[in-house]
Amino acid sequence: MNPSIAANPPMDPVSPLIAAAADHAAALLDQADALIVAAGAGMGVDSGLPDFRGNEGFWRAYPALAQAQLDFASVASPAAFRATPELAWGFYGHRLALYRRTVPHVGFAQLLRWGARMHHGLSVFTSNVDGQFQIAGYPPDAVHECHGSIHHLQCLHGCSDAIWRADEILPDVDEATCRLRNAPPRCPRCGALARPNILMFNDWDWVEARTAAQSARQHRWLQSVKRPVVVELGAGTAIPSVRHFSQRILHHHGGRLIRINPREWEVPTRSDVGLPMGAAQGLALVEQALSGAL
Repeated sequence: MNPSIAANPPMDPVSPLIAAAADHAAALLDQADALIVAAGAGMGVDSGLPDFRGNEGFWRAYPALAQAQLDFASVASPAAFRATPELAWGFYGHRLALYRRTVPHVGFAQLLRWGARMHHGLSVFTSNVDGQFQIAGYPPDAVHECHGSIHHLQCLHGCSDAIWRADEILPDVDEATCRLRNAPPRCPRCGALARPNILMFNDWDWVEARTAAQSARQHRWLQSVKRPVVVELGAGTAIPSVRHFSQRILHHHGGRLIRINPREWEVPTRSDVGLPMGAAQGLALVEQALSGAL
């Protein structure tokens, strides 16, 4: 096993109905010529990343913001960087450091193996900005990050459309106040404050060139596939970017769907599969079915 991939705990026995669904998922994977991974926030929860679903989850992860009664939308916005840059970069700097040290769960490696066995390989569509797929060893040109990436920066004042990596940023965050203690990153061209290259709330200045290039690569790849299977993980209806992508694949490319979600697992047809569980558990179950262990 790749030492940078976290292992899953042993699985509990499953019901015959769930085992049958896992067998169905394994059959869809065996018949497919391409794997499309569609991942929402739930994909990272099993790696230990916080769930920002609702104020309760957000404030549990950031108690200093709970005390200030600041919700996710008010902090995750360009306006926050203009008004209180030390707070905005405290929040994003903490997340950047967290994502850098987080070990992806073993489900990432399982998906990579499944794709490697298929004629056209795999492609990823994700609303996550954490870079976990690249950390887990996925080829960067196989990943489409529809909301951008925290590992890249742009100028807050929009002096140009330049996007650059955040590798040199080492945020020092006071977790008690969620405020940045060291100097925030600056635009190398004009010296103005830099911000993450992420699509935020009420964001009219996001530079989407990097994401647009990813989208174009994925679109070209999709033209070659004939029997894709979409494995959708931890993607709900509250922010439906990933759901909409899955639906486009089903409608325009004749794909089948394996939806793994502990709360919203229903699927559109009986030819598709819904597994009511978290991403790591669902992928481990399908892996067992592929190996004939169920």
